[in-house]
Amino acid sequence: MSDDKPAGPEKSVEQPAVEQSPENVPEAFGEPGLEVRAVGERQGMFGVQGSGDTSGYGGLVAPVVLPGAAQRPYGGWFDTVADALDPLIEQVVIHRGEITFHIHRDNLLAAARKLRDDPDLRFELLSGVSGVHYPGDAGRELHAVYHLMSFTWNRRVRVETAAPDGDPHVPSLVPIYPAADWHERETWDMFGIQFDGHPALTRILMPDDWPGHPQRKDYPLGGIPVEYKGASVPPPDQRRSYN
Repeated sequence: MSDDKPAGPEKSVEQPAVEQSPENVPEAFGEPGLEVRAVGERQGMFGVQGSGDTSGYGGLVAPVVLPGAAQRPYGGWFDTVADALDPLIEQVVIHRGEITFHIHRDNLLAAARKLRDDPDLRFELLSGVSGVHYPGDAGRELHAVYHLMSFTWNRRVRVETAAPDGDPHVPSLVPIYPAADWHERETWDMFGIQFDGHPALTRILMPDDWPGHPQRKDYPLGGIPVEYKGASVPPPDQRRSYN
């Protein structure tokens, strides 16, 4: 038997992924001309506190930044939607070719009706409601993000509103988009955002008597011991430190 290795290609296969899919390239935050807004600082790889950091990046410190406001003209149909919502908009963010309209919670219902009913917009479907918690975004710590689609015009937009930790109330969109029902329940369950006017705002994932809202950044890791093949794995906040 010969020990010779089979001959391989003279050079590696070219993979022009950046050229073919530039939208997948990480944004270069901090470059001149790109506006960003800092909303906090993350320590470690995952921002974990109160437990050992097993990533090996416990000393990493990075700013938490959001894309800044876009300037007109936005281009194409983005301007059509922005013109219709103009009096209700706080700011418009365009990031990775997708548009997000930031709307004050007092104007949320009016904006939703406009998006659904205006013949030039016709966003008939609300496909989801997401929650985000930015503890460093003072006065706007809790964000609710709505994902809308127009079948008529084949367009997608996001609408984002915010509420402070001390007053986590946002009007429910169930009367306008009934599909928001379970999505708002999940966002309440995980983040504690109160959707005023929801027909039955109860937990949907956690037990009814569960304390707190598990996807908030200030929620303790906690947990319960897990038994596996005779061994017991302690909760994350009771494991030994790796630092």
